[in-house]
Amino acid sequence: MWRAFFLAIVVNKIRFSGVVTVLSVDYTTPDAPLARFVSSLYRLDYEGEPFTEIERADRAQFRFHLRGGGEYRFITGFKCASSPVMITGPTTGPVEAYSDGALTLFGWGMLPAGWAALMGRDAADWVDKAFDARIIFGDSIMELRQRLIDAADLAAQFEIGKQAASEFYTRSKTAPFEFTSKVDAWLLADSDPQVDVLVTSTGLSPRQLERMTKRYYGMPPKKLARKYRALRAAHLLALGDSLDDTALSTAFYDQPHLIREVKLFTGLTPTQLRSGYSELTQATMSGRRALKINPLISES
Repeated sequence: MWRAFFLAIVVNKIRFSGVVTVLSVDYTTPDAPLARFVSSLYRLDYEGEPFTEIERADRAQFRFHLRGGGEYRFITGFKCASSPVMITGPTTGPVEAYSDGALTLFGWGMLPAGWAALMGRDAADWVDKAFDARIIFGDSIMELRQRLIDAADLAAQFEIGKQAASEFYTRSKTAPFEFTSKVDAWLLADSDPQVDVLVTSTGLSPRQLERMTKRYYGMPPKKLARKYRALRAAHLLALGDSLDDTALSTAFYDQPHLIREVKLFTGLTPTQLRSGYSELTQATMSGRRALKINPLISES
């Protein structure tokens, strides 16, 4: 039964002041048509003392804090305490996630089309920020949180999450699938995507293209290309590839350029990525890598 509901489990032991604590992340893939809006669903469990971990730049997130809480500190200096249910916009750099102790977090990643379907406003307005989901849903969203808390097991939670997310997103008739599919294909086609290629693909002017990518992805195309170039490099480095590997070297001017870009978007150096310095980053990348989904998600 369990295999039908989740495809990846990552368990890492973290040692604080001589005490071994455990962080685990479970993933599952969304079914069609939800997969057009949501990248993956997940649950994170942490047992131990208060800690600060690093989340690398990522997509927008919809999160339920089912147990525990803490604070998010964004690269821009924006800080916010965790809400019982919160929405995080796309991020352009590492986020410090602070937990005040034991933690259970359930959520899913929002694809650009999912952001458009749910929010109806520019992602750029919420890049590197987070807010209480009750602003949109009111107190009724707390009922869904309680259902997740009361669920008998992880499989039941994933089913509840999928059903709820389907209701949130798939009723939308305005998701920009044609545009986002072209942008995603552009990001995947080259280790160093060039903006003029996307201009040709979309048939938009550079100014129109910038407006559209900021609306759905939270940033202009050049910054978006840099983000995914760095995340894919980080993925390869975490797998053990060297700085001189052809797949990495052709996308950057030189090694210092690669190191700067990877650290800018992940908060970690190549050495730290290979060593598993951030347990949360390691768990996230390992879990997504095990999922049979879009390489733009599983390889970044």
